[in-house]
Amino acid sequence: MTSNHLQTLIWQFRLTWRLAEVHLPALTDEACLWEPEPGSWSVRRSADGNWRPDWAESEPDPPPTITIGWLTWHIIWWWSGLLAAIKNEVPIPREEVFWPGSVDSARRRLEALSAEWGEVLSRLEEGDLERQLAYPWTEPRPLSLALAWCNSELMKNVAEIGYVRLLFEASRRGK
Repeated sequence: MTSNHLQTLIWQFRLTWRLAEVHLPALTDEACLWEPEPGSWSVRRSADGNWRPDWAESEPDPPPTITIGWLTWHIIWWWSGLLAAIKNEVPIPREEVFWPGSVDSARRRLEALSAEWGEVLSRLEEGDLERQLAYPWTEPRPLSLALAWCNSELMKNVAEIGYVRLLFEASRRGK
């Protein structure tokens, strides 16, 4: 039997993922790499062929605008890290998480993470929610907080993807 809290977290995730399913199919490679302004954070192909994200240890003030490519990389990074931590694995360091190189590959990776997340949530029981987990924080907190954080972070990132996509499309209509 699962708790009402767990059922709410599952419902919240499914609701958020439905929003992702609105925006992700409409993306193109051009939209993913479109920079809303000069200096936007994006993903860039490095000399070794990997697509690396722009990054600063301390977030600049004001924060830079970001591309859809950067946002999809960001989700892949933190979501795969959280899944690893829940499975008692060591998350891959940020510097070793790369953007897949195309919108189709990024979409498939996000869909796989969504399926894995749904599987993890479906196996949880009420007692699991109090299990201590340090990811994404340095001090352990109840797993329920990590689940709620994931849903919130995913909702925020998906909404950002949607908004940047709409700006990209609007910029094309004006030409």
